[in-house]
Order: sequence, then structure tokens, then C-alpha cells
Amino acid sequence: MIDRVQAHLEAIYGLTCEARAEVFLVDSEAALLLGSTGRSEEELLVREEDGEVEVALYLAPALLRRLEPYAGAPVHALMERELDGFCQVAEGVSHFVYLAHTATQERTVSLLELEAQAEVDKFALCLLHRWGAGVRAWAEELRWRLFDRVSYRARLSEEERWRYQEANRLSRNFCSRLMGHVTSRRLERLLSDLRYAYRLGAEAKLRHFAQVS
Repeated sequence: MIDRVQAHLEAIYGLTCEARAEVFLVDSEAALLLGSTGRSEEELLVREEDGEVEVALYLAPALLRRLEPYAGAPVHALMERELDGFCQVAEGVSHFVYLAHTATQERTVSLLELEAQAEVDKFALCLLHRWGAGVRAWAEELRWRLFDRVSYRARLSEEERWRYQEANRLSRNFCSRLMGHVTSRRLERLLSDLRYAYRLGAEAKLRHFAQVS
């Protein structure tokens, strides 16, 4: 599942990431030793020291067990039954791939940028797995489920809550602008806009996401 999600992200954005997220997967005990908060079923753990970046991806065993029965099933079937679980895996892999992408460019990345891009990635992954007849209705449902029907953990700090809410607002703006391509079934234009935004850095990306159609 992890490698499938990474391969799909690479296809959407027209890039290749030599590092594979599944190789960096750690269990609960290792995650706690590496600084995991223990509050989430998905965390990307990052440590930078002397110009070197160390990365580990934690996906809760319970989450992976929920998804295990769908390992060989089409992704659209998985989304019908376990959209939340799929999106948690997608978010972790998105963080990993985007961090690797920015590292190759030798630039820093903010937590807000990382979170906003992950929200867009989840929308793009789920949307494109159901591209075809009925995609407009699916896109509308997806936008509502990912961006409107949301809640935040009570134990978040004020700074964390602001970051998640702002990432939701920015990514919703951008994904709403993509809806015209969905309605008109303009797949190449959709991919072009996604790839353009992906390659924007830092503040330029956030400004681009913030635009309202």
C-alpha cells in the first residue's frame, strides 16, 4: 500500500523519488524513541543535525491492519470502505515524498507548506482514482469530506491548531479552483496545474494556494 501510494504521487507530479517511504517505516517503540508525540496514527519524524536530515515514517500497526485486507484490491474499492485510513497513509507518504523533493533542491520547508501540500495530495490521489463517469459528483463529495467535514484533536496546541486550520483553508481554495478542470474533464490541464503548484517553493506556494477563484 505504501509503495503504491508513492508511485501514484510520483505519476501525478511527474517526478521520481529514489528513496522509498516503506523502507523508512518504523514501529511504535522506535517512533517514541525518535520523538513521536503518540497522538496520531501517522507521523513523519525528522531530525536535522550538521546539515544532515534523518527521517522515519510511523504508521500505526492498527491502521495498517485495517488496510491489510485491501492490499490487492483496486484503490477505489478501498476508498469506498476505508477513506480515512487511506488518507492517513497518503498523508504520511506525501510528507515523505515532498520532504525528499525539497531536500534535492537544498531548500527548507515549513510545517505549514508540508501540511497544505499533503491536503492537496490526498484530494488529487482520491480524485484521480475515480476519474471517469461520475467524477464531478465524486469530486464534490470528496471536497466536502476532506475540507468541510473536519474536526481537530482537543490536545493540539494553539499553534498546531492554527497550522492545521490554515492548511485546510489554503488547500481547499486551491482544490476548489481545480473543479473547473474536473467539470470539463480536462485531465491534462488538471495535472499541469497540480505539477506547477507542487514545484513552487515556500511562500510562493502558499500565496498560490491562497488565491480565491
